[in-house]
Amino acid sequence: MVKIIQNADLTETTLNQLTIDETEWVYNALDVCLTLEIGLKQAAEMDEIAANTSAFSHSLMAPTFEMSLRGTRINTDARRKTLANFSKIRDKLATNLKLIVEEGIGFAPFNYRSPVQLAKLFYTVFNIVPIKARKPNGSYGPTTNREALEKLQNYFVASPICRYILAIRDLDKKIQFLSTKLDKDNRMRTNYSVAGTKTGRLSSSESNFETGTNNQNIESALREVFIPDPGMKFCNVDLEQADSRNLGATCWNLFHDSHGPEFAGAYLDACESGDLHTQVCRMAWTEEPWPEDPNLWRAVADRIVYRDLSYRDMSKKLGHGTNYLGTPRTMAGHTKVDIKVIEDFQAKYFRAYPCIPAWHKHVIGLLQHGEVTSDLYNRRRYFFGLPDDPRTHREAIAFGPQSMTADAIDEGILNLWRNLKSIHLLIQVHDSILFQYPEKLEHLIVPKALELLTINHTLVGGRPFTVPLEAKIGWNWANRKEDKETKEVTNEFGLSAWRGPHSDLRKTPGCIKRSRPQTLQEKLGSYGAQADFYN
Repeated sequence: MVKIIQNADLTETTLNQLTIDETEWVYNALDVCLTLEIGLKQAAEMDEIAANTSAFSHSLMAPTFEMSLRGTRINTDARRKTLANFSKIRDKLATNLKLIVEEGIGFAPFNYRSPVQLAKLFYTVFNIVPIKARKPNGSYGPTTNREALEKLQNYFVASPICRYILAIRDLDKKIQFLSTKLDKDNRMRTNYSVAGTKTGRLSSSESNFETGTNNQNIESALREVFIPDPGMKFCNVDLEQADSRNLGATCWNLFHDSHGPEFAGAYLDACESGDLHTQVCRMAWTEEPWPEDPNLWRAVADRIVYRDLSYRDMSKKLGHGTNYLGTPRTMAGHTKVDIKVIEDFQAKYFRAYPCIPAWHKHVIGLLQHGEVTSDLYNRRRYFFGLPDDPRTHREAIAFGPQSMTADAIDEGILNLWRNLKSIHLLIQVHDSILFQYPEKLEHLIVPKALELLTINHTLVGGRPFTVPLEAKIGWNWANRKEDKETKEVTNEFGLSAWRGPHSDLRKTPGCIKRSRPQTLQEKLGSYGAQADFYN
């Protein structure tokens, strides 16, 4: 029986007379009451924009909490084998690096994990001008972080050592993830926070029981260990080029009336052409021999233009950075592309899509008032950085398209959760959602899920707009890969593009296996009629 405690009557003396459990009850009760009091005050001061954003965020609590509780099943055998393989490779690289440094250079004893030793090796032994970074106390000092190692690779004497260290660090991250503590049911859980970011994106972290990890930041190579429950199958749905398309829609709405549809729609037209990056190539490199047949444009875009990068690679890398006000110097550091190449690209890019620099100017103008509102979802954000600071400019410019992508995927997830009860939401990764569904009902579920995840808008002038979706299905979270030349398949049961109803043979334990197409009655099985399935 829980003791009733009148918090309002408590004094310091009576509080000290409570047990530890009773003290915690009082603390939690007061915490909840204070939160409610603050919430009521805020609600009274909210305008329509803030109220709508708040209501939308609250509606997401249920599906995200359900994902946090459910977690995702882990193939422990695959996890153990992959962990052993990565550990073996890491240890071999570490041994080779130690031999190179200690016996080849004479710098012993050597510990590649020691920042002090690395700094001494590069900046004292090799006599390279120190690369500095800001310390927690505000001062600057020599660093050997990833960015520094990538710069040090440009020095002939340091290059092989930097490559070894970067490779080992990458493997260490993989090993750390694969060693993540699981719950007793061999599931990996993560805590989703609806209010975890300033753009509206969900954030995630380890569970309340100190298991699991941030499932939104798991690289593709490690996703093979995530598998569906018996009788279920994975579907992963991505928003295709969402940030770019949202930028295009924003420019259309802003400039359609003032500058005309040709000016306002140039970038959105490229996004909706079916191959944005090839279209950007055509606009940026007009001197290339582009054929009249659009089917032949991709071959020209795939030509190598700089080092091992094709025109299309360049448009993808540089176009994204340019959209977000990236400077040639900063982008050169990230992409390893020569500054002059980037300057030439940006000049052509802005000539081809003048709506983008006009949008930059518009957002920077809004910063004078301290607030920026995303276009399609009317999510508002206040910026407290200096309005003339380029960092504030970049942050504000990135906010619009990114927040629209976050709201679009979250609205779709809410639709799924409310209308498709037979699926299990598992992992949200910014612009995608992974869920599992009864394999027997694939022909019903995947089309319905795509319908529910599709968010339609009408832009200025009646132009319809939606971000297209790509669905992949399979029995683990990594992609199935097939070599174009040898036809060799790796990760046979991974995700592959959904192309309509089909039947697959199952070869993995705990999964449905069938050798012939099923009738509709067989597919429905014990799940009931189609109407019951959707409710």
